[in-house]
Amino acid sequence: QGRLVESGGGSVQAGGFLRLSCVASGDTFRSVMGWFRQTPLSKEREAIVSITPDGKPTYAKFAQGRFTISKDNAENTLFLEMKNLEPEDTGMYYCAARNRLYSFPSFSEFEYGYWGQGTQVTVSS
Repeated sequence: QGRLVESGGGSVQAGGFLRLSCVASGDTFRSVMGWFRQTPLSKEREAIVSITPDGKPTYAKFAQGRFTISKDNAENTLFLEMKNLEPEDTGMYYCAARNRLYSFPSFSEFEYGYWGQGTQVTVSS
């Protein structure tokens, strides 16, 4: 339980698109999950979106309209599609999961007990 593996990061130009993936172990995938990022300007991991086990997302304000989370239940995979990327989006992106005791979304990194290793996103101007 608790294994998360991200992929899909890379380098793109401003205005570009990336799709991140996070493969989770079965029990972990049935938890509240989220995408976070740590940029050069942020000291802590910043929440992008949190999604409940039944697939209801809650987005951070900055992510609304440009970021889309989705789940493939058959493959235990969480996705994050990012469009119209900006240089300010550059950073390390993480997939995370809460303990299964909790069923509501959260934007606090301290409420997530399981983390992937991160995948780097670099957006050039």
